[in-house]
Amino acid sequence: MKLYISIDMEGMPGTWNWQQEKRDRDSVKSAFYNHVKDVLDALLEGEEDKKIREVVIADSHGMCDNLSYDITALDKRISLVSGEPRPFYMMPAFDKEYDGVLFLGYHAGTGALHASMDHTYSNSRVHQLWINDQPMNEALINAAYAAYYEIPVILITGDLALKQELRHTPLENIEFVVTKEAVAKFAARNFSRLLVQEETKSKVKQAVKNLSKDQELLTFSRPITLKIVYNSTSMADAASLIPHTRRLDGRTVSFTDRDYKIIFETIMAMTMITYTVDP
Repeated sequence: MKLYISIDMEGMPGTWNWQQEKRDRDSVKSAFYNHVKDVLDALLEGEEDKKIREVVIADSHGMCDNLSYDITALDKRISLVSGEPRPFYMMPAFDKEYDGVLFLGYHAGTGALHASMDHTYSNSRVHQLWINDQPMNEALINAAYAAYYEIPVILITGDLALKQELRHTPLENIEFVVTKEAVAKFAARNFSRLLVQEETKSKVKQAVKNLSKDQELLTFSRPITLKIVYNSTSMADAASLIPHTRRLDGRTVSFTDRDYKIIFETIMAMTMITYTVDP
């Protein structure tokens, strides 16, 4: 069994705003490390341990430099992808050879009510993002990329608002660990470390035990249309420079293709190019 773990920060236990993540970086990185370690302990010390041949972790928050390389000393089967920019953003080096995916520290999409640091790809750039008229958050975007290779997401940890956003999607019934409940965008009730640790270990073991390729996957009918509303017209101006995009109005740009892998990469390209212009 080969497992893939994509890790973000906003849904991690112990965080509540981006300033705190930077100001208390050592403390936050410690909580971040401990949560990932809890997951790895559950994977590699559980009943399914002997079936697991490799675990690849993708550090996928900010500059992708949050998780210490020391994490790989826990077991020879662990490897770590760090650094950016890189192809396939939060799912680098992912392919059909994996059996299951875990998302750790994930968060709700931009505009969600009472969500911890809600955003989708970029808080300062992206106002709304849809695929085939489905509002998307990062968990859904990345789960659809895993589904491109017919690989299921088996577990997510993150804030309560994300769990609520996943209702009525193929991710609704997978194992989910709620790490916190937002009071506002930059204020959160973080649950007990012991409680989150206990639930994490229990649900990780259950997720691996129940792993099945028969799980419903998040897919889209073709052609697939990506639509992004930006926070300013200048950002839409920049995104419109990407070939085959369509300008729908002052702040909205769309892109259509039959291949979700191309859609997945285009989301990042249409986001990154907006940083070349002033708001």
